Amino acid sequence: MIPHHQEEASSRPAAPKSAVVTDRWAVGGAYEAYMGRWSRSVAKLFVEWLGLEPRAHWLDVGCGTGALTDAICELGRPASVIACDPSGPFLETASSTLADKRVMFELGDGEHLPDRDGGFDAIVSGLTLNFVPNAVRALTAMRRRASGRGVVAAYVWDYAGGMDLLSCFWQTAIELDPAAANLDEARRFQSCSAEGLSAMFHAAGLVQIATERLRVSLPFSSFDDYWRPLLGRTGPAPSYVAALAAPARERLRERLRERLTPNGDGPFVLEAHAWAIRGLPPSA
Repeated sequence: MIPHHQEEASSRPAAPKSAVVTDRWAVGGAYEAYMGRWSRSVAKLFVEWLGLEPRAHWLDVGCGTGALTDAICELGRPASVIACDPSGPFLETASSTLADKRVMFELGDGEHLPDRDGGFDAIVSGLTLNFVPNAVRALTAMRRRASGRGVVAAYVWDYAGGMDLLSCFWQTAIELDPAAANLDEARRFQSCSAEGLSAMFHAAGLVQIATERLRVSLPFSSFDDYWRPLLGRTGPAPSYVAALAAPARERLRERLRERLTPNGDGPFVLEAHAWAIRGLPPSA
């Protein structure tokens, strides 16, 4: 969720296959259609897995459009939540869809976080760590803001081991354009595993680390329900689609249609897995 790449201009011309494609994170509504609806499902599983006592004070780092913040309010019964993200448009989307007086939204990135007297009982980050330039430094900043009994926790998609929505897309894109392999999240984010996350938490000085694999179903009503969000220019795959010339984009669309709905258009279900992790500051 944390955007650390330069934003594409909306008038950017179609790029040849050899062009550099950067992730774009600027349109909250587009992210909701592309990934936000699935983010909300996994966020609930994550909050349930943490199982924290009510009336805790939470800090949501890289809150994006508010999927995790919403789950905290619904299931965590918090005393307060500070939700921060460096994307103003994402924060606008989150604040417009989550009207809860326990929540305060702030601009901020993984290394420049809000403080609270006494620290936070839970500092969490959803689908964000792999987009942070220095995840260990961000986790260290989170650890320092945890209370003596506070927990630091996060979750990321298991890009290599169980994210059908994206693996199907990149497999198809690479068949048509081998250069797309460099953009595949499974290749870019190899630390999104139980081992990779645990190593980062250890390096940030966290202890008593535990991991869990979370699974959600991704039901699509039709192929168009899958394809339309890929035109939103927000996120790695949509950024790649936006950079394609029209004929290449149409070839990709048709190849994906053949792969996902080979027997004619209709509903289908994909599957997504995420890795969740939690740790405590040494003082705990």
